[in-house]
Amino acid sequence: MTDRLRDEVRAAAGRGRRAAAVLATESRLRKDLVLCAMADALVARSVEILAANRADLVDGRAAGLSEALLDRLALTESRVTAIADGLRTVADLPDPVGTVLRGSVLPNGLELRQIRVPLGVVGIVYEARPNVTVDAAGLAFKAGNAVLLRGSSSAERSNSALVGVLRQILTDNGLPGDAVQLLPCAERASVEHLVTARGLVDLVIPRGGAGLIAAVVDKATVPTIETGVGNCHVYVDRAAELDMARDIVVNAKTRRPSVCNAAETVLVHAEVADKAVPVIVDALRDRGVTVHGDARTGDLAAAGAVLPAVDADWDTEYLSLDVAMRVVDSLDEAIGHIVEHGSGHTEAIVTGDVRAARRFVSEVDAAVVAVNASTAFTDGGEFGMGAEIGISTQKLHARGPMGLAELTSTKWVVWGDGHVRSVS
Repeated sequence: MTDRLRDEVRAAAGRGRRAAAVLATESRLRKDLVLCAMADALVARSVEILAANRADLVDGRAAGLSEALLDRLALTESRVTAIADGLRTVADLPDPVGTVLRGSVLPNGLELRQIRVPLGVVGIVYEARPNVTVDAAGLAFKAGNAVLLRGSSSAERSNSALVGVLRQILTDNGLPGDAVQLLPCAERASVEHLVTARGLVDLVIPRGGAGLIAAVVDKATVPTIETGVGNCHVYVDRAAELDMARDIVVNAKTRRPSVCNAAETVLVHAEVADKAVPVIVDALRDRGVTVHGDARTGDLAAAGAVLPAVDADWDTEYLSLDVAMRVVDSLDEAIGHIVEHGSGHTEAIVTGDVRAARRFVSEVDAAVVAVNASTAFTDGGEFGMGAEIGISTQKLHARGPMGLAELTSTKWVVWGDGHVRSVS
């Protein structure tokens, strides 16, 4: 069984390499026309896509999936439209392939240029997020890559329907359908076969919880980019404007609690805690949020409004309507807490003190650091990238929201006129 599955994954990767060789030389105009055709087809075939998704949701509820996972899995007409609009946005973006990053003419007359080129074959391992299927395929295609999609079994019908639409548009336009492939998802071994297909797969990007990411990174022999785990903090500084702080915290936590840019911990400076804590706790509770607070938070909030926090709360990515809250005595203590418990995703400060903001930006090591803005803005669409392939929490070769440019590599082009190097 394992040999059969390994051969199946490697065969898909081989087909992907051949497809990638075709895409690497496609013009921007043709790629953009195909992306728009994909978007139109998704909307036109939304009935069958939503029917497949409903079947996945029925099975997911029967299997006891959490509300957070069911929310990630669910598609609606508006979500399908948004996914299609994301493809159109990607079509409108400049094509990174061929962009000259730097160049010069050496004293000996050699002309040098460093240009962006496709990565080749990109594997994506992700959980119950059918929107990722289309986002990843669209971005990979625009950047000239073939993509191998390994979604979760809970979204198998949804992903199959979506990929079927995309492949049909590719073949209708004379391009290889194998530029977008859905890998088997019934057995976990398919992930291991993907991440060890060295020489066939150029990059694997895991999107999901800490367990999924660790499973990919620990076993991979193919280069990987870690994405997604978001233990994000909002720090309410002593110079924060209270109404602004309340609104930012509520938005960061409740806009969509099941996504990685949702705030999971709120830190409040002791000098404003007597006013800020009751207001923020009440606003969160009005929206159904359970607050897990330290002793000082519990003392300042209304009786019974806060559950006592335990040590594990500071490291928990809830992905639900839960949040941890702690009162800190200084900016130093807030930064120290983030250094100890943060995941390197997004950290925010609310303050009217420019010097405090500058210190926070300089000393907090995260992919995104926000000043007086919600963590919810950490998103490829919000950053003008169209869809996103993921949010990298590592430092090589990409960090933060990953768009088209992050799905390319570079090569040096050297032009000479019979140049030979002298013997040293």
